Amino acid sequence: MATTAEYDIGPFTFPRGWFVVGEASEATNKPVSLRYFGRDMIMYRGASGKVAVMDAYCPHMKTHLANNTTSYVVMDGKQVDGDDIRCPYHGWKFGPDGMCNEIPYSPAPIPKAAKIRSFPVKEWGGLILIWHDEEEGEPDYDPHPLPEWDDKKWVNWKIDDLGQLGCHSQEVIDNITDKAHLEPIHGSMNIQYFENEYDNHVVWQRLLAGHKTLSDDLLQNDTWYTGPGLLMSRMGGYYNSIMLVAHTPIEDGSVQAWHALMVEPPNYPPSEEDKGAIAAYQEASRTALYQDFDVWANKQPCLQVMQVVGDGPFGKTRQWYKQFYHPRKDAKKFQDAVNGVYVTKGTARDPWPDAAE
Repeated sequence: MATTAEYDIGPFTFPRGWFVVGEASEATNKPVSLRYFGRDMIMYRGASGKVAVMDAYCPHMKTHLANNTTSYVVMDGKQVDGDDIRCPYHGWKFGPDGMCNEIPYSPAPIPKAAKIRSFPVKEWGGLILIWHDEEEGEPDYDPHPLPEWDDKKWVNWKIDDLGQLGCHSQEVIDNITDKAHLEPIHGSMNIQYFENEYDNHVVWQRLLAGHKTLSDDLLQNDTWYTGPGLLMSRMGGYYNSIMLVAHTPIEDGSVQAWHALMVEPPNYPPSEEDKGAIAAYQEASRTALYQDFDVWANKQPCLQVMQVVGDGPFGKTRQWYKQFYHPRKDAKKFQDAVNGVYVTKGTARDPWPDAAE
C-alpha cells in the first residue's frame, strides 16, 4: 500500500469530488457509523427524508454520535429529532448542516464553535453520494445524469458491495487508459478502436471490440469518469446496459468499491427469460470487474509506469487525476494540459504505420 504523497499526486491527501458512502436503503432514522477519507462519519435520514452525513464526534466532549445503544436518548427514540440529531451523552442537538441548535440544559448562548463538519449529499441511483473537498467548498459539478433510473423500460441495478481493496485509487484510475490489459485480462478480441478523451473533470474511454464473456459480437463500450470516484460504462447490444463502478477512499492507500449494472431488455415488460438473462448479465459484468480486482489486490504500487508504445496515455490520465488533489484554483492548469482526444494505435481502425503500408 502506497500513499498519495508517494505517488506525488498533489498536496491534498484525498481527492475532491462526489463519492459513494452507502446505499440509500442504509440511511434510516437510526444513525450509522461510516469510515471514509481517513475520518469517522455518521449517516442518518431525517423526518423530511433528507439524508445527512457529518463527522462522527460531538464537539462538546468528543462523543461518537452513532456508536451508542444504552443512552436513554437512543433507547427512547429521541436521537433523530426531525431532521436533527442529538448527542447520546448530553443531548446537544445538531442540524443536518452540522450547527448546534440546542443545548437542552444550558441557558447560555450556543458557542460558535459548537458545530460538526457536514458534507453535501445527493441520492443518486439508489446510492448516497457526498461531496468531499479538503478546502470544504461547495460542489462545482454534478454527478452524471441518470434519466434511465426513472425510465420503466430500464431494469434498475442492484448494488454489489465489492468490499475493501488495499491499494491506492490511483491504480484503479489507471485502468481507464489501459488498452494493453484488455486481451490478457478480459478476453477482448478484434479491437476496432481505443481512444481516450479528457474534458475538464471528465475522462472518456471509447472502445469497440469483441469480448469472450459479455458478447461474441463487437461490443461498443463508452466508459467515463465524472470526477475521480464515479465510473460509468454504456454498452450496446441485445441487452443495452449501463455499468457503474464506484470507489471511495477509506484511508490513504485503501478504497471501498461497488459495482452495479442497469439493463434495458428488448421487451417491456421484461419476459421471464429477460429477467434471468439480466441477472446473469450483471453477474458476468461483476466477474469481469473482479478480473481487475484480482490484479489490484496482488500488485506492488506502480509509482511510475514503465511506459511503452501501445500502452495508452497513462501519463495524461495521471495528470488529469492530479486536478482533484490540488486547490480548486489550480484545476484548470491540469485540465488545459490534457484536454483533447488521444488515440492508441494497434487496432483495426488505427493500425501501426507499417501495418497500413
